[in-house]
Amino acid sequence: MTPPNIILSFLFCYFLLIAKPPLTGAAGGRWQVLQNNIGITAMHMQLLNDDRVVIFDRTDFGKSNLSLPNGECRRDPDDTVLKVDCTAHSAEYDVDTNTFRALSVQTDVWCSSGAVMPDGRLIQTGGFNDGERRVRIIQPCATCDWQEVPNGLAARRWYATNHILPDGRQIIIGGRKQFNFEYYPKSSGTTGTFKFPFLAQTNDARIENNLYPFVFLNVDGNLFVFANNRAVLLDYKNNKIVKTYPQIPGGDPRSYPSTGSAVLLPLKNLQSQFAEAEVLVCGGAPKGSYAQGLKKNFVGALDTCARIKITDPNPQWVMETMPLARVMGDMTLLPNGNVLIINGAASGTAGWESGRDPVLNPVIYRPDNKLGSRFETQNPTTIPLMYHSTAILLRDGRVLVGGSNPHVGYSFTNVLFPTELRLEAFYPAYLDTQVANLRPKIVTTASQTQINYGQSLFVRFTVTGTLAPNLVSVTMVAPPLTTHSFSMNQRLLALGAGKVTSLGKSTYQVQVTTPGSGILAPSGFYLLFVVHQDIPSEGIWVQIK
Repeated sequence: MTPPNIILSFLFCYFLLIAKPPLTGAAGGRWQVLQNNIGITAMHMQLLNDDRVVIFDRTDFGKSNLSLPNGECRRDPDDTVLKVDCTAHSAEYDVDTNTFRALSVQTDVWCSSGAVMPDGRLIQTGGFNDGERRVRIIQPCATCDWQEVPNGLAARRWYATNHILPDGRQIIIGGRKQFNFEYYPKSSGTTGTFKFPFLAQTNDARIENNLYPFVFLNVDGNLFVFANNRAVLLDYKNNKIVKTYPQIPGGDPRSYPSTGSAVLLPLKNLQSQFAEAEVLVCGGAPKGSYAQGLKKNFVGALDTCARIKITDPNPQWVMETMPLARVMGDMTLLPNGNVLIINGAASGTAGWESGRDPVLNPVIYRPDNKLGSRFETQNPTTIPLMYHSTAILLRDGRVLVGGSNPHVGYSFTNVLFPTELRLEAFYPAYLDTQVANLRPKIVTTASQTQINYGQSLFVRFTVTGTLAPNLVSVTMVAPPLTTHSFSMNQRLLALGAGKVTSLGKSTYQVQVTTPGSGILAPSGFYLLFVVHQDIPSEGIWVQIK
């Protein structure tokens, strides 16, 4: 690992790796180190619709290992560590070229939140110290950089959660000592905050366990909000709780710092009058683990997942046991509808130096399998991915993995888990060469196509092997902002598959219908995939509006 006093030059950072890094592993997925040192740790990541990933950590780590370009420096009299800092705390990774460049973030983005707007801009909100009420904006382009809006938020937002709404606005929920929500952008009547007592009710004294709440847009237009060990359905328009869900069996907390993870499982039967929605919450730390961790007693993580159909009249949690206990894990929706559970530790909690026993093996969860046969352990990484790790889906089906820094600053020597500056890719088994002939390739529609709600869409693709027409489907995935084991705005819509028509020469066409409204699929950019026998194509970008 490069010592912190050796600063990478900007030109070196944009160096293109010509030789492909080696792959490790075989069946059950494999791993590849993409970059040995991007100069910052990937505490937050967001894929944009130009196949670039915006990465940032925090400005008060001290000097990073990535210089700002052209001798630029950030001058911040309010920074708690460096008033003048000529290093970067944000970077942009170009997936297509395997290169990266420094970005200039001006105020502290530590433990912040955000989401991508319908036009493709990343709106990033809050943070620590002088960043707690900031709004930061970056557009997808090769030369774009952060723009900052002072006092763009009505309240301090630190450890909050953002979600895109059907009308294109963002709702920003919670954060440390903030038992309320607000909107961005502001409009008449929505300039302030709105009380949300549920967050006060789920706040454990001196521990919290309700930060970064898990928030999902339900198919009825209301918001499912999970904090600590229970959840409610929020009618945000009228600021009214319309449903209270049972507490998770056992009552153990799953939110930060106990830090499990959660996903909204793939939405299906979208043309039905009564579409269903299910939420899966996995891992975390038992009650009292955070306080024990401060005493250097690292309690074993939870090995359970809890699944609930949030659209049921009388919803109940169904418990499942994971093959590996995990805290601080990430849950990533794969294009075929499976869930990748990755990163994290087998004991301890989130927080400085509070995790132990890294879990190196990812796990695949297959939601359509029978109860008791849904988990499959994958091949391990060699890099511990602890506190402040992240994972996001890329357009080609790989999962980009980075981050891991359980220290107050950048620490590379004489520590149990050094600050991690590498980027890795996990290749799920559907990318194995043995099944390459079954992998679809989309030939039309073109990437960046605009589509409408309720539209009949024809997708043309090729498969060089033998096609199984009854095993073809089409999915749309909304790329999330991922931090602290939760992927905000992550959403997968299974469009199903209508008639599959052979066009000759290993070329086929499938007809599907796009989601019918912004409640099912908020306006914006999605990755669209054709899936054949559980093997997804490379995605294309579509913008629904």
